[in-house]
Amino acid sequence: MTKWHIAHLACIAAVIGAGLGAAPPAVAHPQTHVVSPGESIQKAVDTARPGDTVRLTSGTFHESVTVSTPGLTLRGTGRGTVIRPAAKKAADSCAGSGNGICVVGTKDRNVEGVTVARLTVTGFAGSGVFAQSTDGLTVRHVTAVKNGVWGIAQERSVRGVFRHNAARDNGDAGLFLANTIKAEEGAADTGGTVVAHNRLEGNRIGLTVRRLRNLTVADNHLTGNCAGVFVVGDENKPRAGALTVSDNHIERNNKSCPKTARLDALQGTGIVLTGTEDTLVTRNRITENAGNSPLSGGIVVWKSFVGTTSERNRITDNVLEGNAPADIVNTDTAGQGNTFQGNSCAASVPAGLC
Repeated sequence: MTKWHIAHLACIAAVIGAGLGAAPPAVAHPQTHVVSPGESIQKAVDTARPGDTVRLTSGTFHESVTVSTPGLTLRGTGRGTVIRPAAKKAADSCAGSGNGICVVGTKDRNVEGVTVARLTVTGFAGSGVFAQSTDGLTVRHVTAVKNGVWGIAQERSVRGVFRHNAARDNGDAGLFLANTIKAEEGAADTGGTVVAHNRLEGNRIGLTVRRLRNLTVADNHLTGNCAGVFVVGDENKPRAGALTVSDNHIERNNKSCPKTARLDALQGTGIVLTGTEDTLVTRNRITENAGNSPLSGGIVVWKSFVGTTSERNRITDNVLEGNAPADIVNTDTAGQGNTFQGNSCAASVPAGLC
């Protein structure tokens, strides 16, 4: 063996040995940051890195919180972890808008994979939880009570999951999902957002879905609101719809709410479709929703408030009892392709839809 071969083999051995002996690169493991009443939630959130958990102990916290870190989990211990407004409103945009917890991305990039869980938000002038520009947000086991506008709200977001929440006695909707709140735009594709197993009670509207497509509303219990579910579209393109409302229990939404600048007085409304297309309403149990509003009834198909018809919606296999003025009300007789099949009900307007 030549000196060159010996030197070459020695060099290879040295490289292999160095590789075997080198320490592996450091891996950042998710951490849990524990926050107790009197300590700052926002400080812990700002310190946390993607994938971390900020865990709130039982007790009352007086502040608003903004989350923009991807993969962050903000979790309490249950209903005993309570977030209320601070005595002095902070200058940040979340508190300044009267909201409790804000999960916000940017105009150019959604914040991904955030979870808000197991806590109560109450007493905020705006929303208990407000999300904007999110992807894959999960809100679960959150109780949103007596907030001025919405209990839990989301806009400009995709692939959200809202499960096992309770929204009670909020000024507008218990749960509010929209393409955008302020601008006039066509319906947005949510990428399969899921709203399931929530209890929505005592709000103006239990659930509002406005100008959205491709989502599922299933297995929710809505009671004691002025109206149960509103699916809202208008003349913008694409149209709202291509979504499913199924297996919900919607009963006695007979609270009375006065007329507003955007909406007539509400009382006794189960499900309203207005200005929507290709929406499936199926296997819901809708009982004892009764009132004297133009929108009263079990399932109501209504021309949009700017005159756009509802088209190709399928109302099938629902059980409706004791709703007034009727179990099914179709005032949008100009709408094309709306079908009513297999529903168990006693009365409809016009007749013949049961």
